Amino acid sequence: MPDELLIEHPASGIVVFRLNRPALRNALNLAVRMRLAQEITRFGADPAIRCLIVTGSDKAFAAGADIGEMAEAMPAEVKERNVQQYGRAIGDCPKPLIAAVEGFALGGGLELALCADIIVAGEDARLGLPEVKLGILPGGGGTQRLARLVGLKRAMLLLMTGRMFGAAEALAMGVISEMAPAGQALPRALEIAMEIAAMPPLAVAEIKRVVTEGVNAPLDTALLLEQRAYEGLYATADQKEGMRAFLQKRKPAFKGK
Repeated sequence: MPDELLIEHPASGIVVFRLNRPALRNALNLAVRMRLAQEITRFGADPAIRCLIVTGSDKAFAAGADIGEMAEAMPAEVKERNVQQYGRAIGDCPKPLIAAVEGFALGGGLELALCADIIVAGEDARLGLPEVKLGILPGGGGTQRLARLVGLKRAMLLLMTGRMFGAAEALAMGVISEMAPAGQALPRALEIAMEIAAMPPLAVAEIKRVVTEGVNAPLDTALLLEQRAYEGLYATADQKEGMRAFLQKRKPAFKGK
């Protein structure tokens, strides 16, 4: 049986997780959700890793949840499965996470992508949360993450109709970070990952933490988070190295200290 989650190391400090269920368009079963969350947690704690990428195939990032596991489930079984825990684990990764999306990113697939900090989508990608057409609603964070990105009224339209939308519309709405030519989402994600990997990792981690914690907090609380993180970074060797390198007109050598 082929490995349903491939782990690749295309460059120093960068790890790629590739969903590998081609016959089912990378539909997310419980085993894949669990393993992906475990591996992202593991690599997220590795000091040698600077950036993580999750991707699928050229035809499908992930076309949704594995309906075969869900069709006859009752509420108690759904509660026990608790797929939300895996999205939380992925979203809690302290390292930058990029989703490289080609083809379909629907339902649980789009919810997975929305857990990432940055989404790069090929121009032919098709995204959406069509769960309403199955008599349910997005249960892996989709209702909340989408509404926070696109606003209440547009989220209601997309969620209640379950319609798909393309990469250009996703970019205009703020669902994705960048649109790449078809077939180039992963190469572009790798370029971004390498750019991030060259930055001081403590500063990158603090940016992720402050933005994530502050975005839904009152502005005064969020500004205080920013202030404390800003002040704290002056205790790092990377801050001294970065500013000295700037003044000396040389390339900095960041060490994550």
